[in-house]
Amino acid sequence: MTAPDGPGIEPRWTGAAKDAVGTSRSAASHVWYTVSQGVVDEVYWPTLDRPQIRDIQLLVTDGETFFHDERRDLETQTEKIDPDALAVRITNTDPEGRYRVVKEIVADPDQSALLIRVRIEAEEAWRERLRVFVLCAPHLEIGGWGNSGRVEAVGDRTVLTANKGNTWLALGASVPLLRASVGYVGVNDGWQDLARHLDMTWEFDAANQGNIALTGELALASDSAFTIAITFSDRRHGAITALLQALGHSFEDLRDKFIQQWEAASAVMLPLEKASRDDGALYRTSRSLLLAHEDKLYPGALIASLSIPWGETKGDHELGGYHLVWTRDMVNSATGLLAAGNTDVPMHALIYLAASQLPDGGFHQNFWVTGDPYWTGVQLDEVAFPILLAWRLHRAGALDDFDPFDMVLRAAGYLVRHGPATPQERWEELGGYSPSTLASNIAALTCAATMCRERGDVDTAAFLQSYADFLECHIEPWTVTTEGTVLPDIPRHFIRINPGDQETGEDPNRAVVRIANRPDGAQREFSAKDIIDAGFLELVRYGIRRPDDPLVEDSLRVVDATIKTELDEGPVWYRYSNDGYGQRDDGGPFQGWGVGRPWPLLTGERGHYELAAGRNPTAYIEALESFAHGVGLLPEQVWDADELSDHFLHRGRPTGAAMPLMWAHAEYIKLLRSVVDGQVFDVIPELRNRYWERNECKPLEVWKPNRQPRSVGRGWLLRIQAPEPFDLVWTSDEWENVTETPSTTTRLGIDYIDIPISDSQADPIRFTFRWASAGWEGRDYAVDVA
Repeated sequence: MTAPDGPGIEPRWTGAAKDAVGTSRSAASHVWYTVSQGVVDEVYWPTLDRPQIRDIQLLVTDGETFFHDERRDLETQTEKIDPDALAVRITNTDPEGRYRVVKEIVADPDQSALLIRVRIEAEEAWRERLRVFVLCAPHLEIGGWGNSGRVEAVGDRTVLTANKGNTWLALGASVPLLRASVGYVGVNDGWQDLARHLDMTWEFDAANQGNIALTGELALASDSAFTIAITFSDRRHGAITALLQALGHSFEDLRDKFIQQWEAASAVMLPLEKASRDDGALYRTSRSLLLAHEDKLYPGALIASLSIPWGETKGDHELGGYHLVWTRDMVNSATGLLAAGNTDVPMHALIYLAASQLPDGGFHQNFWVTGDPYWTGVQLDEVAFPILLAWRLHRAGALDDFDPFDMVLRAAGYLVRHGPATPQERWEELGGYSPSTLASNIAALTCAATMCRERGDVDTAAFLQSYADFLECHIEPWTVTTEGTVLPDIPRHFIRINPGDQETGEDPNRAVVRIANRPDGAQREFSAKDIIDAGFLELVRYGIRRPDDPLVEDSLRVVDATIKTELDEGPVWYRYSNDGYGQRDDGGPFQGWGVGRPWPLLTGERGHYELAAGRNPTAYIEALESFAHGVGLLPEQVWDADELSDHFLHRGRPTGAAMPLMWAHAEYIKLLRSVVDGQVFDVIPELRNRYWERNECKPLEVWKPNRQPRSVGRGWLLRIQAPEPFDLVWTSDEWENVTETPSTTTRLGIDYIDIPISDSQADPIRFTFRWASAGWEGRDYAVDVA
């Protein structure tokens, strides 16, 4: 009988606050899983950006007096089975002490199967009365709608299957399924049946094209454990075959193999636990998590997080979550592994990035592991980071036979053509002149110049380095206010971002920013000089600014007065003042607006600064370890307000934002490595040598189609730059004398000419273009001389 009254209620995913995530270290197993509140929720296959189920859990009843849902009704404890392996043991206990469910969860190392070993422990009086059911909600092909399910007989065994398109799921157990049913969620699924009747009164053989759930009653032996398996394939036969294979082997043998593979992967890591304050527990988990977030069909594709922020509010309309590739997060993850002593995965990542680079040298804002874009914005730091990874692997002698030079040159050319203002900074909300983005760009261009110089290409090296110097020389004019009002005694400090526009030019004192993610009716426009973040610390991280620079120290006083909070776990910082991305004050999820919450990641960034400044970063290491949740997962954001138990919100504990955040785990590992080394791991010696001791800027001003400065200083060099060859027709005396100069071509696809501005120059420089491809441009431009 087919279930009636479809298609079911609106499908949703689960919350992002995970207690554990895992996968086999084997390349043969293409299953990833997450755990929260005592149950397995999203399971991903065949790549780690494609969740295929919402959750799988047990339901327990005595048939007469109670019905228990593991997630809602039982007290849960999750622990690691092994310090290095991502295998977990979950103990879910009846509050009245009548029974408990003990589950061990691993992925089959030999195939794409999730294995859940279950033991029901009960008092003698209850042992015979308990009835246990498995419930699974397929969301195949990343969606709850359009799923179909069946109860099927395979020999003498009953199994449950589901499919959508060419994606198949099979569910079964090592003990018989006494009864089975497929229904529509919220209408006639097994949960609804048991909650209403304390018994399984509906047995539907199929449910088609809807939001469905699979349910089966498990035959319990009096004192033995049993295994539940869920498998995936692109064919029905493949899913069922994998299911029978998984159940046909000893769970204990598969679990031991799972653990041995993870222990082998961890054996090559550096002993950084000596810098930790928890005997290396978070370090061991962090490095395993970073390894687990690499895809197996697309080696090197490292995603940001196996989670969907506020997933309980997300349906089929929003596919992405954080299970996507961001080059910024990805390179931080790869660098974290490099800091831990692993060079293989960072090399995979670099090659993957080279394959993902766009023809113009840029990268998508984020993308699926296949390289297909999800969001298509442009963030200049995400173009810079692949260069930094290439440089680090080059310096480590870990490039093997792979040559990233072409990728580096194309990315460097993109930065020169499209900068210096970024369409989006690292928080992905605003464009303009960002201290953190400028830091990454200066670092990347200097690394690219160094690589050119090492290959004997001194002309390209000089061009790239001069552009990096131009950016470095303009950091303060673009991103430092001299009229700050946040702390009246510190009017000069870094700001979050200077959007720059036609009206205000590049003046950070006059710029206005519009902050997204704030509720209707709330203030959205602010003076840029009053919006504070700590992104300028990236200038210190790479070696562009000294840690004892008075401007840096003054800016930190402003940061600590505005966006720092102290929790019991330790100090932690908000992204920026007036942020709206986070859990709402009433505990509600972020849905277009909310309230910004503190980010443990930023505690790690501050720890790096304190180390660079010669101070002890131990308090920041301890804070990060204290913020870890579950079996050692670092959240994107933590709750900073009064306890809201009904929403599972406790001070210093995770919100509904992403968890685990791989960027935070990488930052923690790098901080340990920095302490062991006695210097910041990310520092680039070429930058420190070039910029720490300089007494004055190199006087260069760059004019190009996407940035047209209004003036240039006397004694400076005015560079006219364009993305194709041209002749520049120009004058320095109001056209009384005219000069025609051909552009110099670089191997970056950029042409330029330099015009020296004499100390006595008074008239503006006026010019027009004759393009090699299109002739005269037909308009004049002018740059005043100040």
